[in-house]
Amino acid sequence: MGSVVVAAVQVGAELFDTAATVVKAERWIREAAAGGARLVVLPEALLGGYPKGYDFGITVGSRSPEGRELFRRYREAAVELDGPEIARLAELATELDVHLVAGVIERDGGTLYCTAVFVDPRDGLVAHHRKLMPTAAERYLWGQGDGSTMPAVRTDLGVLGAAICWENYMPLFRQSMYAKGVQIWCAPTVDDREQWQATMRHIALEGRCFVISANQYLTQDDAVLINGGSTIVSPLGEILAGPLRAGEGVLLAELDLADLDRGYFDFDSVGHYARPDIFTLTVDESPHETVVRRS
Repeated sequence: MGSVVVAAVQVGAELFDTAATVVKAERWIREAAAGGARLVVLPEALLGGYPKGYDFGITVGSRSPEGRELFRRYREAAVELDGPEIARLAELATELDVHLVAGVIERDGGTLYCTAVFVDPRDGLVAHHRKLMPTAAERYLWGQGDGSTMPAVRTDLGVLGAAICWENYMPLFRQSMYAKGVQIWCAPTVDDREQWQATMRHIALEGRCFVISANQYLTQDDAVLINGGSTIVSPLGEILAGPLRAGEGVLLAELDLADLDRGYFDFDSVGHYARPDIFTLTVDESPHETVVRRS
């Protein structure tokens, strides 16, 4: 099956300045490509920003004018899938011959979504995944994705999928993605806890897939708000690179794709360990639209 070099880029967003973040992202994507990477994974909410520590003036049952203005700025910094920021990622992917999986804050109408975009070097934006369940106060800011954006993207490197941050703790979501045959599991995140490393190793073992987790390294006034922890893991749960701490940077690892087959020797969560005579999972992958027009 050969091998492929992949990268996890650890970089922090310039909050409320998406243009500056695109410039930063380009620098690190170029460095990853120079290191031989054919797939580059970037953190959750990189384009658009993760506003850690902001409360947006919200208490239960109350919103403030200052919070509304802050949200206006945040919404202005979000990106549209057909906008110039995603177009720039597509240009870079083509120029450098790399696949990109990047976390963005997507603006669609009046709603924001925490989204992962899949950018192909030949075809540009080929798929996107909206986070199904924003965590805690993220629900103030982001809508919920539905089953229509849970892609398994076939590439010349293997089948790519994405789970954003605490979606990785959703067992039924994981099982549905394993059933789609994901071979390289991309996990954009802002979770810098040591426990996250156990989660990434578990998913690699459970799904018998490679896992690439890219986290932000975010500071404000010399205080570290998000301390990275990007990592790359093999289908047997072995750490191939990372975790990266205490700064921005690029993790590179060469994946032996034959390890995918070696891993299935004793475990397949959707095959000989699935027990379909006992367990079934029904997944609704239809889009859930507020207004459906029929002629």
